[in-house]
Amino acid sequence: MSTILFNEIVFGPLHSRRLGVSLGINLLPYNGKLCSFDCIYCECGYNENFRTKTKVPEREMVKAALEDKLIKLQTENVTPDVITFAGNGEPTMHAKFAEVIDDTIELRNKYFPQAKVCVLTNAMHLNKKSVVDALKKIDYSILKLDSANDETARLIDRPVSPAYSIARQLELFKQFDGKFVIQTMFVRGTHRGKIVDNATEEEITAWLKVIEQAQPSQVMIYTIDRETPEKNLEKVSLSELNEIGKRVEALGISVSVSG
Repeated sequence: MSTILFNEIVFGPLHSRRLGVSLGINLLPYNGKLCSFDCIYCECGYNENFRTKTKVPEREMVKAALEDKLIKLQTENVTPDVITFAGNGEPTMHAKFAEVIDDTIELRNKYFPQAKVCVLTNAMHLNKKSVVDALKKIDYSILKLDSANDETARLIDRPVSPAYSIARQLELFKQFDGKFVIQTMFVRGTHRGKIVDNATEEEITAWLKVIEQAQPSQVMIYTIDRETPEKNLEKVSLSELNEIGKRVEALGISVSVSG
């Protein structure tokens, strides 16, 4: 396994553990990483190791690349389940994110109307009305929440902004009126001499309380599947994830589990 950077605007389709046949869109530089988190488990590596002066792709470039790919998929009789914004960092940091979403919905409706549009986001930028309005237009806004504990979240996700807090995120989640998905990576190990484990009973109990308050339409829980920049991490077992999933279902919330 190795660190992954996506060197195209549109990549795949790939098989996603959580989403099926996924056509990816990378709104970040093709040869570096740009993110407001710096997660110790990120498959793209640490921010500091992949700095670049390359600019993000222009809106027009994204639209042209996506249309070319969708036309090609039609000729190949390949049907994507989802068009997913992911790539080399945080997609909502793109200055024209809202406009790109509009373009994507337009092209999706034209070529593959049954496909869903999905954004994987760390949810750091939900204080921007344009970002929230754009996310409300798509099928799946998948928002990151790796812990209900500020200290644990800062250890695992390493948000760049000192303003990050779980209480603040919970208030931002409420803008969606339950029409969003929470995504949580469960992981354990050590990082720079500190114990990492967001799957302890204390962590899970606190996390479930936040889930209950947030009332998302679905929760996606998973564990590491690729090489991580922090080498002292390990998977949380599928049996543990399934037990956590049962506790989410007991709250009346749909859950998907990927080991």
